[in-house]
Amino acid sequence: MMNNKIEHKQISLVLGSGGARGLAHIGVIHWLNEHNFKISSISGCSIGSLIGGVYAAGKLDDFEDWVRAITKVDIVSLLDIAWHKAGLVKGDRIINTLTELVGDIQIEDLSIKYTAIAADIFNEKEVWMNSGRLFDAIRASISLPLFFTPFRYKGIDLIDGGVLNPVPIAPTFSDDTDLTIAVNLGAPSIIEPAEIQPDSVLIDEGSNKFTQGINKFISTFKSDDSSQSNWDAYDIANQAFDAMQSTISRQKLAAYPPNYSIDIARNACGTLEFDRADEMIKLGYQQAENTLGFLVK
Repeated sequence: MMNNKIEHKQISLVLGSGGARGLAHIGVIHWLNEHNFKISSISGCSIGSLIGGVYAAGKLDDFEDWVRAITKVDIVSLLDIAWHKAGLVKGDRIINTLTELVGDIQIEDLSIKYTAIAADIFNEKEVWMNSGRLFDAIRASISLPLFFTPFRYKGIDLIDGGVLNPVPIAPTFSDDTDLTIAVNLGAPSIIEPAEIQPDSVLIDEGSNKFTQGINKFISTFKSDDSSQSNWDAYDIANQAFDAMQSTISRQKLAAYPPNYSIDIARNACGTLEFDRADEMIKLGYQQAENTLGFLVK
């Protein structure tokens, strides 16, 4: 019987885009560390750039403790509304909170090679951010269209890298590692839609301010719609972006296949459901075991 166990475990880790589903990245990293894989390089997009950056800074445990304790009301408190701008949320409050938790770090000072992917939508090209302030790179990479305002960087407005490359494998091409492992958050749905709580699960009595913010923002475009219709319009736009990322992910993975791809279904949780950290972290760990477990047996 062929022995599949590998002896060399230095890896390039590619962490994809997908909102709160990206908390599964934490579970994947735990599995890799527990099985003695050495993460030598990280390429991340959107939530992948955040989780990867925090890990590279040596603060993943602190971040995990923080995100596991988050409630819906806590999420709302982190949203600084940006009225009449190119997005609903400025993002300063979130980034400042994370900087206090992790530290104001330069990418060059990280112990792991790190690249965050953002999109220069005007010039229709990816921007690879591998130097400068870590949280500038993260802020640019997480700039989900409509939700976050674009991030101004060196005179260019940058948005979420998932617009162009939700699973950024290309930055790892020059890595001198044994394996490239990608985590795809846009895998086909494997749970019936009726079983999934929509992003509007965030909207409860304790977060009415968030509801009003979204509705007021969208009403500047469609002032004759009802409040529910306004939320529906935002939800449809979010689902459309998710579907687009899923399609691009399939194309990228087919064109530049990693050694292994760990798949997280794109309806595993809503984009903004960061209060489901426990569930997503467990899912990431289990999917890593399902995909890679044969390598260590």
